[in-house]
Amino acid sequence: MSSQRLGVLAIYLSQSKLEELAYFQKLSKEGKKIGVQVEVFTPDDVESDNSVRTLTYDAGSSKWIRRRTSLPPVIYDRCRYKAVANYRVLKAFRNRHAKLTFLSRPLANKWSMHQLLSDNEDIRPYLPATQRFSSVQELVKALKKHKLIYAKPKNGTGGRGILRIEQLGSDLYLLQGRNQQRTIIAPYRATEKQLLVKLNSLKLSPDYVVQQGIKLTLKDGRVHDYRLLIQKNGQGEWEVTGCAGRIGPHRSITSNLHGGGSAVSQNKLLSYRFSSPDKIDSIKKEMTSFAHTLAGFLETKFGKLCELGLDIAVDPSGRVWLLEVNPKPSREVFRKIGESATYQKAVTRPLEYALWMMKQKKKKTEETNMA
Repeated sequence: MSSQRLGVLAIYLSQSKLEELAYFQKLSKEGKKIGVQVEVFTPDDVESDNSVRTLTYDAGSSKWIRRRTSLPPVIYDRCRYKAVANYRVLKAFRNRHAKLTFLSRPLANKWSMHQLLSDNEDIRPYLPATQRFSSVQELVKALKKHKLIYAKPKNGTGGRGILRIEQLGSDLYLLQGRNQQRTIIAPYRATEKQLLVKLNSLKLSPDYVVQQGIKLTLKDGRVHDYRLLIQKNGQGEWEVTGCAGRIGPHRSITSNLHGGGSAVSQNKLLSYRFSSPDKIDSIKKEMTSFAHTLAGFLETKFGKLCELGLDIAVDPSGRVWLLEVNPKPSREVFRKIGESATYQKAVTRPLEYALWMMKQKKKKTEETNMA
């Protein structure tokens, strides 16, 4: 069986270290089983003549081999836009090589995404109230209305730079958060006047959004949410691969695994909060149904997508909320809870979808030639 080539577009964390290299190794091993050769490269590896220096994993020697070759015809974009400079480089690459087949398209930032999703009447009820940061005074106004708010960088990932502010009493507020390095900021109790001074010192910019907070605190004081992974399968159709719970460390306002959070099964976390099996089943079905609605809608706005990670909250009444959409989701949460079959599926589905895309492309070419 001759291998089909799948390019994985990555980004360097430093001069030589690639982000997600362990995941790419797993992709390579699984790809070999189904006839897909995974070739990893970054925009910096593309030469002026459009040749490219790719990395392929050699299982025999357990090493990555660098080869100079042509650009792979199908691209799986795993670049995370942590900096504006990265985004510009990747956008330029996509524009220059628009004829290549990409498994997905970039999505909008948090604020633009909220505006877009708010226009859909089936999705709107799942969205916490969100506004763009304009001033500290407006932020405090939103805080008094909702009693709990989050301030997030519109392009942030992994919990970086997020603030959580809660009104505890008539003139008592609690500010918590993480800095840009994901380090937990010590909880700060303050009067309204002290809070205003503190917030002004943080110099929040219009790049922040202010979002209604959902009650996510467990009995032990830790916050939690759910990561649902929906992916295209080998028939080019959306399918929920799995959903897992995430619990943040003590004093943390986020549950991200990168920020020290722990993973638990979806059933275990739901059972911890709801005693009725029917209620739990209803919540799980609603999460799945909503994920399909959201994925279908986003494809109408952005074009073909491959996978989405949804950060979902369930409030004490059992209402489901969408906190965030991630077009480049990790799948480690399933490995951490011991769901090895789900983790395996999460790794192989992009490969199976890529194969399906290649077959569609070949079929289209044959039909064009016959016409």
